[in-house]
Amino acid sequence: MPLMPRRVKFRKSQRGSRAGTAQRGTSLSFGDFGLQALERDWIKNNQIESCRVSINRHLKRRGKVWIRIFPHKPVTARPPDTRMGKGKGAPEFWVAVVKPGHILFEVAGVSETLAREALRRAANKLGVRCRFVKRDSH
Repeated sequence: MPLMPRRVKFRKSQRGSRAGTAQRGTSLSFGDFGLQALERDWIKNNQIESCRVSINRHLKRRGKVWIRIFPHKPVTARPPDTRMGKGKGAPEFWVAVVKPGHILFEVAGVSETLAREALRRAANKLGVRCRFVKRDSH
């Protein structure tokens, strides 16, 4: 089952603006370590799922993982070799809008080296540059 909203008010949405930096969701709220986006992009639902699987496999089901992004935006596409006109295409996949500074994943209950490696593997599956962040000890 792909990651997507159960139901939405409108099937299709406009692209919107990707400008600016993240206003909220920029600090660790749940875990001790996190993965923070440094670029702006749309992250697909299958990329998020692939990261989740990668993190859980590396941690061997130890610790706890939080996914801080959710794909709320539908992206439409037209079939190939289609002439102009005849309206907007059907929703093809769902994306999460990510801006610089947004925390994508959080991990707790494991050592820093284990968390760093797990989040590095997850970052390789995303199309954005990310950095490893940890909670301040004070």
